Amino acid sequence: MQRSKIPYLFLGIAAILALVALVLLILRPGVHPPAPPPQVPPTEPQTAVPDEKTKASLDASAQPIPEPAPDTALATLIPTLSASSPEELVEKFTEAFEAGDIATIGKMLSGGRAHADAIARLEALASQTHRLEAAREVGEIELNKRIRWALRLKDAVAGRDRIALDLLREDGEWKIERILLPADIDGKPLRTDPLEVADAFIQSLIVQELEFARSLADPAAISDAKLAGLCIIFEEGEYRMRPAKPLRTMFRREDTTGFLATVQAIEGSETAQFSLTLRRTTADADWRVSEINLDHLLADYSRRMAGGDIYYSPLVKNPAGGDTLALYFAFDEAEMSPRTRRQLEIVAMMLMTDSGKRINLSGHTDALGTDEYNRQLSAQRAEVVRNFLIKRGVDATQIVTAAKGSSQPRRPNFTETGEDNPQGRRANRRTEIYLDF
Repeated sequence: MQRSKIPYLFLGIAAILALVALVLLILRPGVHPPAPPPQVPPTEPQTAVPDEKTKASLDASAQPIPEPAPDTALATLIPTLSASSPEELVEKFTEAFEAGDIATIGKMLSGGRAHADAIARLEALASQTHRLEAAREVGEIELNKRIRWALRLKDAVAGRDRIALDLLREDGEWKIERILLPADIDGKPLRTDPLEVADAFIQSLIVQELEFARSLADPAAISDAKLAGLCIIFEEGEYRMRPAKPLRTMFRREDTTGFLATVQAIEGSETAQFSLTLRRTTADADWRVSEINLDHLLADYSRRMAGGDIYYSPLVKNPAGGDTLALYFAFDEAEMSPRTRRQLEIVAMMLMTDSGKRINLSGHTDALGTDEYNRQLSAQRAEVVRNFLIKRGVDATQIVTAAKGSSQPRRPNFTETGEDNPQGRRANRRTEIYLDF
């Protein structure tokens, strides 16, 4: 029996249709098989030839970084040497300075960042074998955070040459924040720094340098009588600045700064205070003392000096304005006490600095005695002061005298009930000195 060929026919037709479909798929527009990547023959790598400028730059960058010069090495960030107290840090500074170890001083600066110019000048000072002495606290710049200490150069030419250190407290440790050098001060205070001016002003009055104190004060606001009175108070009361926090910044503004000054008598620990206000006209102008409040200091001085038959307050208000110096006498006497003579020596020192200065002396008495007797006694009191000043070298033409008798009492001679007032009369037996500078 012969097999049918029909299945083979269908298989052949299916194969033909599959082939036709494959051809149509390949030939359809936009569809192409991916082309193989082109074959690139290998080539030798090419090296660019730099121009002269680029070549120089490359050569320089290939060199090792040079070590910083000694004066700039300290200006980089380095570990900071600190201390648990300002006294300890100042002692470390002193030891390093006298040993010429300026690198150690640089490490004491706050944050480890040294000021290159200050370090260079410190190095120059240290090379001159200067020694430091009389380290003392100047004052507090910011409450419990910033303070200033000063170290005097023992063998410096100018008496005020010193190194000032501003110390900063961070995380319970003290570091040096800033250094002020004699090159900054140049025998004078750094007048653009109010704390330096305040400290120099007080220190000059303590040692009787009146002219220097005057140069730091506003003459329109601070009278010469007040300056002389402060000299007298400091000397007679034997006051010195308190060792700890002698000056404290009360407030600081762009043109005004206030300080609280604390003094204490040499023989004891009791303290007295007075305040200073400093002002400047512009941001570049010098700071000047423009106001002094002596109420607390005068009260302490009066309490300590009270006793005997002679009154004690050296400053009184002048009816014409300002302050007047007052020198006191015992009852019915025109002789000066040792205290009065010393006070007059301070006045004479002021007068002899300028022959153009004039003073007015007015003698006064209490109310006991006749008007004529009191006028004569007051004239004698004015005359004895005049003669003393002339013997000390003051030109007679600089002095004008007047006898006021009992006509201008400072305190009541009698109580409200008409009884005698000895305390008031003591304040009226005086010669007033009006410094007409």
